[in-house]
Amino acid sequence: MNKKSLYAWACATMAFIPLTINAFQVSGEMKTTILSQDSAIVEKDFVPNPESVIDEVVWVVGDEPILKSDIEAMRLRAESEGMKWEGNPDCLIPEQLAVQKLFLHQAAIDSIEVTESQISQDIEEQINYWIQLADGSREKLEEYRKQTIAQMRQEMHDEFKNSELIQRMKQKLVEDISVSPSEVRKYFQNLPEDSIPLVPTTVEVQIITMQPKVAVEEVNRVKDALREYTDRVNKGETTFATMARLYSEDVNSARQGGEIGFTPKAVLDPAFANVAFNLTDPNKVSKIVESEFGYHIIQLIEKRGERINVRHILLKPRISREAMEQASLRLDSIASDIREGKFTFDEAATYISDDKDTKRNHGLMANSPDQNTRTSKFRMQDLPTEVARAVEGLQVGEMSAPFEMVNSRGKNVCAIIKLKSRVESHRASITEDFQTMKDVVLAKRREQKLNDWVAGKLKSTYVRMNDQYKDCKFQYQGWVK
Repeated sequence: MNKKSLYAWACATMAFIPLTINAFQVSGEMKTTILSQDSAIVEKDFVPNPESVIDEVVWVVGDEPILKSDIEAMRLRAESEGMKWEGNPDCLIPEQLAVQKLFLHQAAIDSIEVTESQISQDIEEQINYWIQLADGSREKLEEYRKQTIAQMRQEMHDEFKNSELIQRMKQKLVEDISVSPSEVRKYFQNLPEDSIPLVPTTVEVQIITMQPKVAVEEVNRVKDALREYTDRVNKGETTFATMARLYSEDVNSARQGGEIGFTPKAVLDPAFANVAFNLTDPNKVSKIVESEFGYHIIQLIEKRGERINVRHILLKPRISREAMEQASLRLDSIASDIREGKFTFDEAATYISDDKDTKRNHGLMANSPDQNTRTSKFRMQDLPTEVARAVEGLQVGEMSAPFEMVNSRGKNVCAIIKLKSRVESHRASITEDFQTMKDVVLAKRREQKLNDWVAGKLKSTYVRMNDQYKDCKFQYQGWVK
């Protein structure tokens, strides 16, 4: 399940009035119920009025509770996304939540880490995806969700962090699993034809992007603002952390007063890292730093060996509509020159494109469905939304008209693409689709390993659930003790 779909059924959006948690015992069984603050204090043998109960702990896994509201929120989210449950959702949803808690607990034990920059990037990809679904309008998205973009980012933070931790924990558990060619052939040898996997349509896409120019006045505006923040901190009028919370456009670190957490140099933007690692005085504010994400000022918190913890304030220059239109016209001119044979798309991608991820490979986009796989082939649903939309009407060898998109660094750019190849959907064959068939066998081995791990973990994990769940048909045995 990819991050978008995982978030779609894992995100909780319900808001509650102030709560008080009270424990009470009924018929010898300990129950924990959340009552409104206006409710009376619960006595030991007192059964509360059901109307006063607004939430309840219905499962406990280890020392982690699962609330009734968690289950209802996941159910509502799944319904809004059109998800269908293969079984009773009243049983499947709490089990899914419980399995998540097992992986999160193990991730904490194994010291699995996720950087704030990775969380921020994932959140921006999700928001950009939603914006595209809302006809490219941020305002329509905010109206539909009844939240500002900032509120969406804040709400998604913990869910995306947990999602990434779970994925990394799973990857660690299965990283040593491999399959040989003979195992792949043996697996498919006796399969009936209708059981052989269907390979979806795949495409290879080349891209040229043009970064619109930022007006000098806009850069000066950003730098003047950062200088003002520095001056106010140096004069003691306020703290760096306060200014970061108020003004930084790195929303995730802004929540922490600009603090990014201990991070190795290799993970950071090179320009940012060079300045950050040269800071020595925690009371000083750095000079203004330009990175791929915008302009920063930085304050040192602490260094530990090869890792550093700093605060920063990020401001992003705004791109004018005029600049976007100029970039689009420039790309349209480049496309015309390619059609006239003045140079090839490969040459333009190598020497003209602003896309650092693809220009060294003649503009060929790379797909990384997981950390261990890198390919030039994309299923349509794996392409960025704007690119997929442009590919839809192209024949192999054709170029698109210029279009706007958000690149992997969260910047608005103009782009043109060329459809390099398309392979239509077909039944896999061992000669032409060995990698696809190997992936099927590998995925089954990994799935079995994860299932075995969960089953084993249940034997040593404390689990308690309300009686209403004890007759459920769960995927895993061992929940009911």
